[in-house]
Amino acid sequence: MTDPSEITPAAGPSGAAPLRAAAFRGAALTSLLLSAIALWRGYGDGWFVVGVVCAMMLSAGTGGVQRKRLGQVLQSGPKASARSAVAEAVLTQIPDPVILVDRRAVVLEANRAAQILLPGLKVGHPLSFFLRSPDVLDGIEEVIETGGALRVEYSERVPTERTFEVHIGPLQAEASTVAVQSGVVLFFRDLTSARRLEAMRADFVANASHELRTPLASLLGFVETLQGPARDDPGARERFLEIMRVQAQRMRRLIDDLLSLSRIEMRAHVPPTQVVDLGSLVAPMVETFSPAAKEKGVMIRAALPPRPVRVLGDRDELLRVIENLIENAVKYGESGGAVDVTVESVEADRGPQDRLAVLSVQDYGPGIAPEHLPRLTERFYRVDVAQSRDKGGTGLGLAIVKHIVNRHRGRLDIASEPGQGARFTVRLPEAPSGL
Repeated sequence: MTDPSEITPAAGPSGAAPLRAAAFRGAALTSLLLSAIALWRGYGDGWFVVGVVCAMMLSAGTGGVQRKRLGQVLQSGPKASARSAVAEAVLTQIPDPVILVDRRAVVLEANRAAQILLPGLKVGHPLSFFLRSPDVLDGIEEVIETGGALRVEYSERVPTERTFEVHIGPLQAEASTVAVQSGVVLFFRDLTSARRLEAMRADFVANASHELRTPLASLLGFVETLQGPARDDPGARERFLEIMRVQAQRMRRLIDDLLSLSRIEMRAHVPPTQVVDLGSLVAPMVETFSPAAKEKGVMIRAALPPRPVRVLGDRDELLRVIENLIENAVKYGESGGAVDVTVESVEADRGPQDRLAVLSVQDYGPGIAPEHLPRLTERFYRVDVAQSRDKGGTGLGLAIVKHIVNRHRGRLDIASEPGQGARFTVRLPEAPSGL
C-alpha cells in the first residue's frame, strides 16, 4: 500500500542537528545585537535585558522538545515505509481479488486480481462506479456502522456466469503514522467451480436416470427371456445377445457424453490460452470420416485456407466440435449425398483489426423445421427421437458443441430449411498476431 509520508530513510536526527544548531546560534546573535543597539540608543533598561535572556532560554527549551519530536517522526518514517512495502507485496501476491475502501466506499487499494475481475477499477474513485451489486455496497455500509464482519454473495453474468462469496470486514489501523485510520476490506472468494459441480451432479443424476431407464429395462427383459423361454433356443439367444450388446454400447456412449459435458462445464469460466491452427484440425477429421461416409454414399468435401487460421483454443475440445458436426452431417444428411466443410478468416463487425475464424459444416439432407432450431443445443433434445436412437445418437452432441464454443468465447449459428439441408457455423476470435 502507498505510504503517505515522503520522508526518506536517509534523514534523521543526526543529519538535522547541525542545521538546528546553526539556526539557534543565528537567532541568539541576532537577539544580542538587537539588544545592544536598543541599550545604546537608550530604549532599554534592566528589565529589557532580563526579558531577552528569558526569551533565549525559552527558545532553547522549546527547540529541544521539537527536536525530540522530530527525531521520533524521522525514526518512525523508515519503519512505516518498510511495513507499507511489505503489505503491498503481500497484497499483490494474493491470488483472490482484494479491495480496500474508506468510510465513503472510495477505493484506496486493489490488487491485480481485483483489477482483472473489475476492469477499469481505479484508486480514488467510488467502488459503486465499477461494482454494480447492491448487496455488496449495502454490506459495506453495515460493516462501517456496526464494526462487525459479514459475508454476501456477488454474481456476474458477462462474459461468463461467475459467483463469489465476498467477505467484508472492518479495517482499523493501530499506528498513528498511517494515512488511513479506518476503512473496509473486501475479499472475494470464487465459488464458481463449486456451484457448477453441484449443478452438474444434480443434472447428471436426473438426465442419466431418465436416459438409462430404457436400455436398462431392455437389458433386464432380455436377460429374463434368456433365463426362461429362450434358454434352449440358440437362434433367439444370439439375436437377443446382439440387441443387448447394442443397448450396452448406447449406455456407454451416453455416459461418455455426459462426462465430457461435465468436464467442459467445469472449465467454462477459464478461457483457453493455447494457439491452435483450426484448418490443421479439420483435415484429419475429414480423412477419418470419409471411409464410413462413402459406405453411406456421402462425399465429404473440405475447403481449407492456404494460410493458418489460428485461434486461442483447447485442441482436444476443438477436435470434438469438428467431429460432432461432421458426424451429425453424415448421419442425418446422408440423403443429400455430400457434406461441405470450410474454414476461413473473415473481418469482424468491430473493424478490420479484429478477425474471426469461421468453421462451417453444410449438409444437403432433409433439413430441420424452424420450430426445432432454437432447442437443438439443449441436452437430450431430438427432432426425431426414434431416428436419433436408431442411429446411435445420445442427444448430447450439439450441447457439447455449444458449451465448447462458449468456453472459447465464440458463437454457434444454425441455419436450415426443410428440404434444403442444414448449415452449422462456428465463429471464434482469431488469436492476436503477436502470439
